[in-house]
Amino acid sequence: MKGCQLTLYTQQNRRHQGKMLADWIVGLAMEMGLRGATLVSGIEGFGHTRHIHSHHFFEMADQPMLILLALTEAECDALLKRLADEAVPLFYVRVPAEFGLLGAPVDG
Repeated sequence: MKGCQLTLYTQQNRRHQGKMLADWIVGLAMEMGLRGATLVSGIEGFGHTRHIHSHHFFEMADQPMLILLALTEAECDALLKRLADEAVPLFYVRVPAEFGLLGAPVDG
């Protein structure tokens, strides 16, 4: 299947509607019926403010978080629109991708 890989960047301490933003986005992906989302914890990074975000004992709340999704173009457009409608400030990367399943489906 042709589509795109969407990567959303945030930090662990960011919240939306009373939840961790990354968790809220994963829940939104489920609500929208998307095929999956993967939440990845980063060790360290920096963004447009040039502030270092890192996973250290005293700064765990500032840990970088990535949400990765493989989507059709229509799904990606719909998700980005929902995030824009919610006024969620996020940096994202959208790249063309080919995706599919190999082998037998795995339960779970």
